Amino acid sequence: MSNEETMSSMGELLNEYDVKKLNRGEILKGKVIDVNDKEASVNINYAFDGLISKEELSVDGKDPRDVVSTGDEIDVYVISPNDGEGYVELSLVRVLEIKEKEEIKESFKEQKNITVKVKEETKGGVIAYYGNVRVFIPGSLVSRQRIELSTLVGTELEIRITELDFRNKKVIGSRRVIEEEEYNKNKKVIWDSLIEGEKRSGIVKKLVKFGAFVDIGGVEGLIHISDLSWERVNSPEDVVKEGDSVEVFIGSVDREKERLSLILKDVTKEPWTVHSEDIKEGDLVEGKIVRLAAFGAFVELFQGVEGLVHISEIADERITKPSDVLEVNQKVKVKVLNINIKEKKIALSIKEAAETNKEYVNYVDNEEEEGTSLGDLLKGFKFN
Repeated sequence: MSNEETMSSMGELLNEYDVKKLNRGEILKGKVIDVNDKEASVNINYAFDGLISKEELSVDGKDPRDVVSTGDEIDVYVISPNDGEGYVELSLVRVLEIKEKEEIKESFKEQKNITVKVKEETKGGVIAYYGNVRVFIPGSLVSRQRIELSTLVGTELEIRITELDFRNKKVIGSRRVIEEEEYNKNKKVIWDSLIEGEKRSGIVKKLVKFGAFVDIGGVEGLIHISDLSWERVNSPEDVVKEGDSVEVFIGSVDREKERLSLILKDVTKEPWTVHSEDIKEGDLVEGKIVRLAAFGAFVELFQGVEGLVHISEIADERITKPSDVLEVNQKVKVKVLNINIKEKKIALSIKEAAETNKEYVNYVDNEEEEGTSLGDLLKGFKFN
């Protein structure tokens, strides 16, 4: 057949299909007529069938038979009107990419979330795909919490596009921004629910010199070292450890500055309240010296209840400093001079307790001769 006859036959064939000349980049509708492990043939209602290679069917090297099936109607992208072997070279990946790019543009413009699949870990983050569009998620934007990037490979993540520049192939996504929004939303609900004095369960997150930070389910509060126990605490580690589960009371709540104070010691067992009826002015009691200062000595009368013996009330003779005659953990008899439960202050005297003891001893010696019992003499006095 001559060239003229060939061209005539080609023209008749094209006229029969009534199609225009195909151009690179066109998107056509087609129907899969055959598929094998290397490629898929597509009827595009043209003089020649189209052919989609395995690489142009998916970006992750799937078997073509897992991507399309005979009879599927699909949109295809024209790579070349003639591949040199009588077929139109087509792509499914590229037409999908065009649609997916449009969806990404819309989600970026409206700040909507999209779901991507993480394919691999790379330097500084992970590579994910939205269909056939590559998305980079920096490690700092993967989560608001520390996470091993390798554990994300093969998983799906809901993210938001934060930077978009298709021309320079720059598509940046963030999971962290979504988590931050959820956290802040939940945090507001929690802050609004906090009631002073209420008891909550929490986890000790961090210990510092002045106390412990505890998470009570979305917000963190500080237990000051003085609120860890009714007893004197030298270091938070003496009471709690990081990771401990604790029951705490809500102290003060500052919603505007998002500051929360917590109390670990049981507020219902506040020593000054518990022992308010056990101490009266004039009582003679025994206590333990817990601290020495230049101006006097602090004496623990009950666990969590301390009083001060001023330096002038330690002994009859003048002393330079309390440590000259007293030492920490020493047990002493003291007399209650004054008590202020509201301000949690007690004034004590060691020298008056000693004088009172002498008076009682002398009185007892005299009265015993007259038949008075020791029990009668000590009525009204308290000794611990």
